[in-house]
Amino acid sequence: MVHHTALALGAVLVLLISGCEALGEHAAPAPGSPSRARIEQLLDSVRVVSARPHPGGYERGCKAGQACVFGASWTDDYDGPGGHDGCDTRNNVLARQLTEIGYRQGTRNCVVLTGTLDDPYTGRRIAFDKAAAGGVQIDHVYPLAAAWDMGASGWSPEQRVRFANDVDVNLLATDGKTNQHKSDQTPGEWLPPARANHCFYAGKYLTVAAQYELPVTTADRAALQRVAATCP
Repeated sequence: MVHHTALALGAVLVLLISGCEALGEHAAPAPGSPSRARIEQLLDSVRVVSARPHPGGYERGCKAGQACVFGASWTDDYDGPGGHDGCDTRNNVLARQLTEIGYRQGTRNCVVLTGTLDDPYTGRRIAFDKAAAGGVQIDHVYPLAAAWDMGASGWSPEQRVRFANDVDVNLLATDGKTNQHKSDQTPGEWLPPARANHCFYAGKYLTVAAQYELPVTTADRAALQRVAATCP
């Protein structure tokens, strides 16, 4: 009797786990997610390469003797959205995405001290406090290292700086640990931990690729096609 009871409980557990996984697979896409048709349209518009090349020469650092290939981090000195407005790129992104924002007095609503982030990768609400600023970081949706490998190494310095600071297309505030885990991975290697946010991420990644004429790998395309199939 005990043996049969254990088997029955095990079967119920399997069914519950399967049901939860099924619900996750069909989770409603996060607000602002593009449609399946839009993602497929973007997929058709970008070039596909078999694998990510590695031309070498990528160096993000801007200390003396370093290449500084994408310019100083979060500079305000560039031509593009948010450029030359007296506020650095990081604070511009925080101001765009956070709610309930508290600014440092005397900065003309530039320096963000506190706020709440609806995280586009984890789906969680995260409290931001500048005293622990690493808890919320700014992600390049199409990573800088990947962009360098995929064609940005041949761009002008001005175009690379604009790309690195493009608040309209390529930058998102997100959970710090998630950003660190993503690193310079592309969709074939990494997708947001929240399944409901996959369609949103796919749309953002492909929008950057299309606008800057950057390719995706065959692995990226396959992963994005799978995501598209889950979008409404």
